[in-house]
Amino acid sequence: MKIQEIGSLLDKVREVNPLIHNITNVVVTNFTANGLLALGVSPVMAYAHEEVAEMAGIAGALVLNMGTLTEKEVKSMLIAGESANTHEVPIIFDPVGVGATTYRTETAKRVLSELNISILRGNAAEIANAAGQQWDIKGVDAGEAKGNTHELAKTAAQELRTVAVITGKQDVVSDGETTYLVNNGHPLLTKVTGTGCLLTSVIGAFSAVEKDPVKAAVAALVVYGTAAELAAGAIGDQGPGTFQIELLNSLYNINVSDVVKRGSFEKISQ
Repeated sequence: MKIQEIGSLLDKVREVNPLIHNITNVVVTNFTANGLLALGVSPVMAYAHEEVAEMAGIAGALVLNMGTLTEKEVKSMLIAGESANTHEVPIIFDPVGVGATTYRTETAKRVLSELNISILRGNAAEIANAAGQQWDIKGVDAGEAKGNTHELAKTAAQELRTVAVITGKQDVVSDGETTYLVNNGHPLLTKVTGTGCLLTSVIGAFSAVEKDPVKAAVAALVVYGTAAELAAGAIGDQGPGTFQIELLNSLYNINVSDVVKRGSFEKISQ
């Protein structure tokens, strides 16, 4: 994969303006919608059992995020997911906080076993726990990633038959055979609630226009990480409140030239 392909996919996202169906958590709904709109995507947040199957069937991608779980929401995820699978709509799953409680862990396992997930996106602890490995997690936050995240992503992808995306200081994408590292991003992303959840939905946007889930994930990570770098550079010494707003501006303004100039990723195995 070449950096020019990522730039082309950014243009394609804006040209297609895909509909992304998000069943996400109450903490991040507004920020996610605004972030997708800024990028040039059409977000929809539909949760009712009566409409989620229909909505998922016409969407470019379905994003499932279990940040604030309720039994009603879990049922909506499964109904929407079945429809997405039937209509060959990619599903991107964000298992927020899996491993923190029994309910979260059981819910993640249920989603992964009952649905065909195209991309699984989380921090190292979430991906590890989703794959049945032990990793410290506090609430919905991961402990420090002390293990080999490259091998973790590869193992999780193989065991769960999906593309695993581990985000952190360095992002990892693997389908179990091919693995990419993405170096774009900024520490201020960890100081604003919802930046990871928005990233998952951005991955959904790229998945709507690129059938190869590895390429879609790498492209989304590079574009999003580059936007974060541009936002941090624009705010100087100001803090996360200003960064949050500027990140939306950067997602709106980022162009192919920015991606080509700043994008940093590498393929490490095949």
